[in-house]
Amino acid sequence: MGGCSNDSCGDLTDTRYRKILWIIFVLNAGMFFVEVFASFYSKSVSLLADAGDFFADAANYGISLYVLNKTLVMRARASLIKGATMALMGVFVMGNSIYHALTNAVPQAEIMGAVGVLALIVNLGSAGLLYHYREGDSNRSSVWICSRNDAISNIMVILAAIGVTVTQSHWPDVAVASLIALLFLRSSKNIIDSALIEIKESH
Repeated sequence: MGGCSNDSCGDLTDTRYRKILWIIFVLNAGMFFVEVFASFYSKSVSLLADAGDFFADAANYGISLYVLNKTLVMRARASLIKGATMALMGVFVMGNSIYHALTNAVPQAEIMGAVGVLALIVNLGSAGLLYHYREGDSNRSSVWICSRNDAISNIMVILAAIGVTVTQSHWPDVAVASLIALLFLRSSKNIIDSALIEIKESH
């Protein structure tokens, strides 16, 4: 390693972590397209919110792969980009939630539930693969946070589908999408705060 530690030169020897990131990147990119199609077909804003989560995470995993062998400062700066991306996604989802709140279209609960279960299986598997790597610098912790948030969002989408079925109303769908947006914004703040601390301590 040329005298470099993980903190100074990145995870140069951690080929298993790199392979895990590639697997999860492909899964997230694939689920993004599945949920976008399903959200428009079912008219579900919570599925659209979850699709946005998959898109943001796929981009974040791509960034993580790029900076895996970089310095701690570079990884922290990448975390800033991740945090900003998550914040923008939160604003986008909140805007869509407000728009759908003004309509009366009831989404198709069956599609919401089925896709939500599929997404939950994918994200529980991803979170399981990343559990060993949940601690460390802001870049690693942000990857774990992304997978954890995904699983939480999937459960919320499934609950929204149940709520839509019971009430025959679009409000459970809108409420869950809004909660997912708030989760994006909160996680974004945590990631950015952690990254800023690492950048400050490195100088």
